[in-house]
Amino acid sequence: MAPSTYIHGTDPAEQDRLSRLNDLLNDAALEQIAVAPGERVLDVGCGLAQLTRAMARASGRRAVGVEKSRPQLARALRIAADAGETELVDLREGDAAALPLASDERGSFDLAHARFVLEHVADPAAVVREMQSAVRPGGRIVLEDDDHERMCLWPEPPGFSAVWRAYMRLYDRHGNDAIVGRRLTQILAAAGARPVRNTLLFFGSCAGRDDFSLYVENLAGILLQARDEMAAAGFFEATATVRAVEELRAWAGNPGGAIWYGVAWAEAVVDLSR
Repeated sequence: MAPSTYIHGTDPAEQDRLSRLNDLLNDAALEQIAVAPGERVLDVGCGLAQLTRAMARASGRRAVGVEKSRPQLARALRIAADAGETELVDLREGDAAALPLASDERGSFDLAHARFVLEHVADPAAVVREMQSAVRPGGRIVLEDDDHERMCLWPEPPGFSAVWRAYMRLYDRHGNDAIVGRRLTQILAAAGARPVRNTLLFFGSCAGRDDFSLYVENLAGILLQARDEMAAAGFFEATATVRAVEELRAWAGNPGGAIWYGVAWAEAVVDLSR
């Protein structure tokens, strides 16, 4: 199987974008995850661990977060320290497909969660099998991920569809899957877990809301970060990406403008007979 590489990078500008993305997503994610008091939580591919800390607050127990990127872990620890919440999380460096867990930790978690992880790995099923091994019988696995074909801006800014399609093509180039979100229940079932719920977490806004510019800038940041690689691959000229982003930012002033998107979300229960 071809190796995969993370498409977004971990430079400070990208970390800032991810932090703002957490601010936009986490409340809706927490509502769906519904962490119960006392639950032991494992967050796989925890990134900046903002959601990890939120789940720990909900459970009242220290949560374990696993992240492959050292720069992400270092930033996560700084953010936790600034919030006075370092004791809420046990952050560990490690691969999602080979979780850094002690033998007595496997089968001990009530909930294993992963967000925006499976789209970036070569073998999503291997990651879910590892998550399943960490969860007790009757415990839960929750997956959140992208299906980039769902992205809709209306009325559409000039050039947006073309540059978004070029961006999606980079996923194949990285050994990633831009539409993995639609396959989450299939991946869970193939790993031996029992899917029990799926939904979409709305991720969008419209021009009359105060947060609309934040959603627009999230898209702008994604496209500008990918500009040079899209150009090098021959997918989209760098100057055309800049023009598309300029049109996107101008479009943010359209009083009827709206972003319609949904993050794919799926939950499974680990077999009691395991």
